[in-house]
Amino acid sequence: MKKLLLSLFLLSQSVHAEIEVYQFKTPELELRYQSLTEELRCLVCQNQNIADSHAELAQDLRRKVYEKLNAGDSNDQIIDYMTERYGDFVLYRPPFNLKTVILWLAPVLTLLIGGIGFWALLKRSETNAIEQLSDAEHAQLDKLLHTKTSNKK
Repeated sequence: MKKLLLSLFLLSQSVHAEIEVYQFKTPELELRYQSLTEELRCLVCQNQNIADSHAELAQDLRRKVYEKLNAGDSNDQIIDYMTERYGDFVLYRPPFNLKTVILWLAPVLTLLIGGIGFWALLKRSETNAIEQLSDAEHAQLDKLLHTKTSNKK
């Protein structure tokens, strides 16, 4: 029993997560910090912002945001610093420019190409169904349709 408790204790010590606690001079500064950390993407996780990520790089980025806020940098200056260092990928909403044009247009182009392909597929299947019948089959089909309509009267 002692061995089990000791091993559980040792395991619990190795899995602890470090919680960062930052002291802000004003509540506005804290709100800016929260806004900026939610706006910046974790480069390791890629689908989380740095506020929610537990990656070491995200911790470093949060610390850098805190330092720059305390140094008096504006939100734009901090975002410019991050994009200069890590590229536009660090932003959840990258700007529309030559580097990111494919990122912005890819969803629209994908839907457009998919729609055109689907339309072409439907058109081809309609013409193939009509062309596959021979003249004799067309005559037989017309005869069956004529018989059915005359029986209903």
